[in-house]
Amino acid sequence: MSDLVLCPKCQSEFTYPDDNGMVCSQCFYEWNPKEESAENSIEGKILDANGNELQDGDSVVVVKDLPVKGAPKPVKAGTKVKNIRLRPDSDHNIDCKIEGFGSMALKSEFVKKA
Repeated sequence: MSDLVLCPKCQSEFTYPDDNGMVCSQCFYEWNPKEESAENSIEGKILDANGNELQDGDSVVVVKDLPVKGAPKPVKAGTKVKNIRLRPDSDHNIDCKIEGFGSMALKSEFVKKA
């Protein structure tokens, strides 16, 4: 069976075609393979809180106060961070240096592109 389509939700091989899409017999997830391929092209990109794509070297602004372990004060909302580096393989996918805090890792969902 060369046209094997894996379920995008549970990766099961037990899928079958139904009307306009596919259905997984294990988790009952329904999807349209044409739409899934468009969504997969977005994967691998790191997006900010507003959905803008981030690149290495961008400047971002923190959108909410972020507590820092071991620091007496949080990183305040509105703090501008310059020259970020992206790490797509990590949960905290931005490496940066913040004045007064030093080198840190941030989640892209808490910043917006400046």
